[in-house]
Amino acid sequence: MKKIKNILLIITGGIAAYKSLELIRRLKDQNINVTCILTKSGSEFVTPLSVASLSGNHVYSDLFNLTDESKMGHIQLSRETDLILVAPATTNIISKMAYGSCDDLASTVLMATDKQVIVVPAMNVRMWHNPATQRNIQMLIKDGVSFIGPDKGDMACGEYGLGRMSETQEIVESILELNLSLLDQPLKNLSALVTAGPTKEQIDPVRFISNESSGKQGYAIAQSLFNMGAQTTLITGPTNIPLPDGPTIVKVNTAEEMLTITEKLLPVDIAVCAAAVSDYKVNKTKITKIKKTGEGISLDLSENPDILKRISKRNSNRPSLVVGFAAETENLKKNAETKLLAKGCDWILANDVSNGKIFGEDNNEITFISKDRLETWDKMSKDSVAMKLSNNISDYFSA
Repeated sequence: MKKIKNILLIITGGIAAYKSLELIRRLKDQNINVTCILTKSGSEFVTPLSVASLSGNHVYSDLFNLTDESKMGHIQLSRETDLILVAPATTNIISKMAYGSCDDLASTVLMATDKQVIVVPAMNVRMWHNPATQRNIQMLIKDGVSFIGPDKGDMACGEYGLGRMSETQEIVESILELNLSLLDQPLKNLSALVTAGPTKEQIDPVRFISNESSGKQGYAIAQSLFNMGAQTTLITGPTNIPLPDGPTIVKVNTAEEMLTITEKLLPVDIAVCAAAVSDYKVNKTKITKIKKTGEGISLDLSENPDILKRISKRNSNRPSLVVGFAAETENLKKNAETKLLAKGCDWILANDVSNGKIFGEDNNEITFISKDRLETWDKMSKDSVAMKLSNNISDYFSA
């Protein structure tokens, strides 16, 4: 796997720019060379001298600086790196990136690069939730830009919510886990299927049994596997989030439909069952709406097929690696270990979903369990979980 040796860090204008100084130091602790572009607004928060002192490299800022352009023009600056990291990334730079604006060195470099770009947003909570910002982010994701964060917390402006720049440790860990998909695709000769989202079991034309799964984690895994070269199919239940760009998409509603499509796709090398499949279905769906009578209703339910177990215990066409998820509210490790044995899968990624955690959130807390390994992963974004899992999968097949 190709390792990151050189990072071009773009520091834009925001109070979170002070975190970039610590970020430079932590990246250098990992023997990563850091070259920095400091925007004009960024220099209002941190100085070129402090950035140069920590990075040990010249700091670039002016697109039309004759000396800089003669030594390393913006084209070379954008190409002679393994990765471009924008941290902090303001609403302004995200907008420029989305619409291809080139009015300074940072935005011009971002337009000229052929390397992976990671954006670490930092802004006011209302700016983050503004529809224009969210549209721009979705445009960049479709273009292949990756995001770390933001986190939820107190803001410098006194407000609370999403918009805080992710902590340095999470950023560094995400970068260390990143496989440079543009240059190195260790899964390019493998095929993968991923299930994601909830399933929906109809009771009558207007009512159904489902759950709170958003599909975010499964979508991130499908995108990550695709980026690493795997021929990837995503089988998704009904969700309200944008589809990943690249994987083949198959939409389903019920658990039975998800099982049918999954088995049709076999054989594959990798199966990741991240969907939150409804355990029960109604034996006889009503054709017309059940009227409210004041006496309540009773439902005749039966268990849905266990997709993870069916895949794991196949006698033929079993995937080489089967990964399941365990959403638990108590006894996390014990219940996940029991599930690993009962289902017959190779790995379980367990998470605690009690008190409304994980479902619908942007971050996840994973306990990784296999027959010979038990690891507690730090809290990280679901994109970072996907990258970490994908790299584990890459290592598994390399071995």
